[in-house]
Amino acid sequence: MQKFSLCFSKVKKDCLKFIKSQETIADKFKNKERMIKLFLIPLCFWISKKVDKKRPFFVGLAGGQGTGKTTISSLIKIILTKYFKLKVFRISIDDFYKTRKERISLSKRVHPMLLTRGVPGTHDINMILNFFKKAKSKNFKRLKLPTFNKALDDRSDKKKWYDLKVKPDVVIFEGWCVGAKSEKIASLKKTINSMEKAKDQKQIWRKYVNYQLKSKYKNLFSQLNCLIYLKAKNFSLLQKWRLKQERKLWIKSKVQSNSKIMSKGDVINFMQTYQRITQNMFRYMPKYASIILKLNTNHQIKSALYRNK
Repeated sequence: MQKFSLCFSKVKKDCLKFIKSQETIADKFKNKERMIKLFLIPLCFWISKKVDKKRPFFVGLAGGQGTGKTTISSLIKIILTKYFKLKVFRISIDDFYKTRKERISLSKRVHPMLLTRGVPGTHDINMILNFFKKAKSKNFKRLKLPTFNKALDDRSDKKKWYDLKVKPDVVIFEGWCVGAKSEKIASLKKTINSMEKAKDQKQIWRKYVNYQLKSKYKNLFSQLNCLIYLKAKNFSLLQKWRLKQERKLWIKSKVQSNSKIMSKGDVINFMQTYQRITQNMFRYMPKYASIILKLNTNHQIKSALYRNK
């Protein structure tokens, strides 16, 4: 369509520049122009029609580890800002992880596995709800929001926090478990990997995480206006992509002495904490997400399904 072509000509330079900044010598993006033209631009037209300038439109963007949420949400922001002239703010649920000190306390109080960031229960939900509330306020005031340093496994220094000066038209809220739903208690009994078997024999960790999804997270996710899901083929593919992601983090990280960048074994173990919810999302998310972007084994979008126009 002509309007999509016009949009592409306006955003092409900025989008490709961003993609280049995410590439390494060993890891180049393929078919990037096709992805922007066929999938991301139509998606941005869909979002732009939903926007009401009176209050922010909250876009949830979910997908397993390594699916490309940061890249895709950043490109959506570029298109909405450059072509549609919308004020867009993107942030990850990861930025709201509890501090390392808070997770140490949680691990001692509830279960040792809660020291590992990632699962529901390791985010500061009250801080996110407060951000949502203030972003919607008629009397919007400047907001400082956290950033999380994964290489250090802790919240960044306040000097590096986001500084949201104007009320956004669109908020892109991305994260691996965004929109996830709780499981039935009966299904928690069966262990699904070696970590659950060895470290959560009494199901304390599983039940705690599931309860968080059922309560606080359910309340949070209900405030999203739409949900976009990046669907990968299977969990082993996500592991492969997550390892690639960790290599990139290692290459880009300037932190050496106190860096918490993971080895291959660490990544495999780390991802076992994500496995239960991720597989549950594979099964059920396509039934309730607004838009499903299916990814092929080469990490590219192969199709888009819009469930509510």
